[in-house]
Amino acid sequence: MSIKLIALDLDGTLLTSDKRISAENKKALQAARDKGVYVVLTTGRPLKAIEQFLEELDLLGEGQYAITFNGGLVQENTGRVLEQTGFSVEDVRAIREVTNQLELPLDAIHEGDVYSLDAAHASLYSSCNPLLHIIPTTDASLPEELTYNKAVTAVDAAFLDQQIAKLPASLYDRFEIFKSRDILLEWSPKGVHKANGLAKLIEHLGIEQSEVMACGDEENDLSMVEWAGLGIAMANASSTLKEVAKVVLPLTNDEHGIAWAIEQYVVSEE
Repeated sequence: MSIKLIALDLDGTLLTSDKRISAENKKALQAARDKGVYVVLTTGRPLKAIEQFLEELDLLGEGQYAITFNGGLVQENTGRVLEQTGFSVEDVRAIREVTNQLELPLDAIHEGDVYSLDAAHASLYSSCNPLLHIIPTTDASLPEELTYNKAVTAVDAAFLDQQIAKLPASLYDRFEIFKSRDILLEWSPKGVHKANGLAKLIEHLGIEQSEVMACGDEENDLSMVEWAGLGIAMANASSTLKEVAKVVLPLTNDEHGIAWAIEQYVVSEE
């Protein structure tokens, strides 16, 4: 069955190491769109942190879609929300209690605002997404009326891995917890992951699961790569992701792997 939707992770997948979309990848994505294929950026980032890429790929406007916050927000690229799932302030506090015990930082995110809670180790999240509005916050001043899209822990990779091993099993029962890059641990509401967001989007679009190609490189891509009709892992992907992928590319994100995949499985497919 032919591919009708391409779901793309950003960091380590579509983007080069210096956070650019290569000319080769742009050309391939346009060729796919010329065949009527939807191109959907599917990311842990907030919308504000991907607008520049949507604009660059001419994906803004009606009939174009994005999945942000690891599936927590499914929207048309006009700002129209199709599906949204978030955290209450009580959820954030439950995570905060454990991250405090483990001396891990925590940032709670609402749309483009990042409420950065003071912690023993300073958060590195602003270096991951410099376009976001960082608001230094204490537990007492964390807004209670907001619905938070997700929470993140951004800290030195070696320390993070050491502390992740100490997270209580009960937290995994209550939240989706996964790494999206070496220094970044993401916390999402239970049931919120990229496959869930894609399932909601294709129901809206009338597309079959078998007609979706999903490409990624990290643990937060696991659900969609395993779920998609054609799940693709980059050559630079984690070993865990490669194990569930139907295809492991011979090329990395710095070698225009997405362009290769589109040529192989979308444009030349008849």
